[in-house]
Amino acid sequence: MKTKVLSLVTIFLLGTMVLFGKDKKVEFLVNGKCEMCEKRIEMAALADSGVSKADWNKETKMITVTLDDSKTDMDKVGAAIAKVGHDTKTQKASDETYNNLPDCCKYDRSKLEAPKKPVKYEHR
Repeated sequence: MKTKVLSLVTIFLLGTMVLFGKDKKVEFLVNGKCEMCEKRIEMAALADSGVSKADWNKETKMITVTLDDSKTDMDKVGAAIAKVGHDTKTQKASDETYNNLPDCCKYDRSKLEAPKKPVKYEHR
């Protein structure tokens, strides 16, 4: 009898875990240049209620996001980042939003690729 109850409880708990989303890490390219870009990109990603962690690396142009896949996905996060002026592989910022970025944040929009060698950019 105890074994049956224990088995039922285990099945219930496993079923409950399947119903709720789980956190997963995703990584993708985001155009930007400086510390101001880093803050703007990370804040845009974190504004999505399904995102618990966001870290953009200005040298590699990669953002690592921890998200609850039952609440959001990579495309929604990319759209939020594009709305603040930064292009991703799947989403492009509007020209108006990009043009309103500070001069130090304006990047080459003709390409989106990870630099072959990490590039350091300093404000002047």
